[in-house]
Amino acid sequence: MTAAGRPKKTALLVAQRIVEDINARGNHVGDRLPPEKVMLEDYDVGRGTLRESLRFLELQGVLTLKPGPSGGPIVQQPDSTALANSLSLLLQFQKAPFKTVIETRVALEPAMARQAAERMSEEDVQRLFGIIDLERRHENDHAAFLEQTRRFHTAIAHGSGNVIFASLFVALFDILDGAAVGVQYPARQRKLTIDIQSAIATAILERDGARAEELMGTHMRALESYTKKHYAEALSAPVTWRT
Repeated sequence: MTAAGRPKKTALLVAQRIVEDINARGNHVGDRLPPEKVMLEDYDVGRGTLRESLRFLELQGVLTLKPGPSGGPIVQQPDSTALANSLSLLLQFQKAPFKTVIETRVALEPAMARQAAERMSEEDVQRLFGIIDLERRHENDHAAFLEQTRRFHTAIAHGSGNVIFASLFVALFDILDGAAVGVQYPARQRKLTIDIQSAIATAILERDGARAEELMGTHMRALESYTKKHYAEALSAPVTWRT
């Protein structure tokens, strides 16, 4: 390994140790990490290496670095942002088109719906119906309707009880949000969306995983067909990295 490569590797190893210590101490969001002087002694590294480690963790959403005497590294909860950034960067270098994101949703979401039917709490199922009520209320407000539709799919992703499903789904949605696709759904399409999402929620309520999976598959294939028909050019464009 070259001398230029060593500091970076050391910084990453220190970053891993910092995360391990955060977990071992049971730190929560908002907790402040030890002062720099203490961390330099604990990890036995130079100031430059430690600061590189902290900057890396800040980029990953693990920490926020607050300036000033009362500042320092503050623990945060990582979200899907880092995953979406890494994934979109990978997709851009692979020259993958946006349609691959839709195809992934078609494959992923039926399985999420099945698991949600098996694992979603009664309280969360009722929230699902509440989201559908809001979709009906905002059926003629396109932006508000799309927001509720995203909430519906996000609720099912989290309701699956699978952290990887949920994180990957939100990251995929974040990538699509960064695209200048501007999908518009006519009134008839919005009505069909509400109807099938209501049926999906009912299947989840009845703990019918096979039915929930089937309906979500139908829903996702309809989305894929609609976007391919009306937004083929946008979906053929390569994913671009956005921060």
